[in-house]
Amino acid sequence: MPGDLNAIWFVLVGVLIAGYAVLDGFDLGVGILHPFVEGDTERRISLNSIGPVWDGNEVWLVTAGGALFAAFPEVYATAFSGFYTAFMLLLATLIFRAVAIEFRSKHASSRWRTTWDRLFFAGSFGATLLLGVAFGNVVAGVPLDSDRNMTAGLLDLLHPYALLVGITTVTLFALHGAIYLALKTEGTLQARVRTWVRPLTVTFVLAYAITTLATLLFHPHMVERIRHQPVWFGLVVASVLVIANIPREIFHGREFRAFLSSSSAIVLLLALAGVGLYPTLLRSVPHVERSLTIYNAASSETTLGIMLVIAIIGVPVVLTYTTVIYWIFRGKVKLGAHSY
Repeated sequence: MPGDLNAIWFVLVGVLIAGYAVLDGFDLGVGILHPFVEGDTERRISLNSIGPVWDGNEVWLVTAGGALFAAFPEVYATAFSGFYTAFMLLLATLIFRAVAIEFRSKHASSRWRTTWDRLFFAGSFGATLLLGVAFGNVVAGVPLDSDRNMTAGLLDLLHPYALLVGITTVTLFALHGAIYLALKTEGTLQARVRTWVRPLTVTFVLAYAITTLATLLFHPHMVERIRHQPVWFGLVVASVLVIANIPREIFHGREFRAFLSSSSAIVLLLALAGVGLYPTLLRSVPHVERSLTIYNAASSETTLGIMLVIAIIGVPVVLTYTTVIYWIFRGKVKLGAHSY
């Protein structure tokens, strides 16, 4: 049926975004928590917990951008031009963060290492906040003119709802990062990190509850599909259950299960957002008729079909590579001659 490929690519782009959020989410979270890790040795352990995988995790963001460009080029053009300043700031934070990881242990000076520690935190916090703010604007909608070009400046994008989503994203990634640190460390550091999980869970739940209330009050379009098709409410129930399961698994010393729960929470929350947005990719306010959807902003059926074949071949390869890398670097972090 016409339109099936459009829906498939909506899901595939969502899968890539979810993959990025799960994988880069925990190493951004580790960066957010970095100032609370004590001592040079423990901070090196923290860095080396993500050392073998952080750059590979960011590839998922590039892949998601590439898929968006190929499947929905008009959305890519509008979003990347309208969010240009924000994306440049995001790129700057990711660059500073990457440089901090690589340069932090190149010199033994405490001032040198403290400077890079601060940049690592600032880059991680800034990137997470900007990603959340961008997502908040996608949910709330942005002003589009008759040619479907964004007419908002950077300050217009920093409205309260977008900032609220940004803060919620920071708390979620910090929680995800804490669980990952507990999974990858041992001894005193692990014991201390484990105590962070419960307060971070409470903080995230509070932030998410406020965000949900704001969404219901100011952006009710996000729950219209759930109202008309209650089966989707199952995603809400599932997300609540996996979030509630996190402190339980940590209490019983099952860090890997806790990590699976936090990963599932991220996927389920993004799935909820996708259900609310579908079939819209970039909502226009106040002129909703100018919104970019999977139908009016998509590539041709032929292009989508050819790309789907490539995706069917390529995605399993990427998943296999990612799985192998994580399997090779499984276990607790040990500092060695080649560590950061």
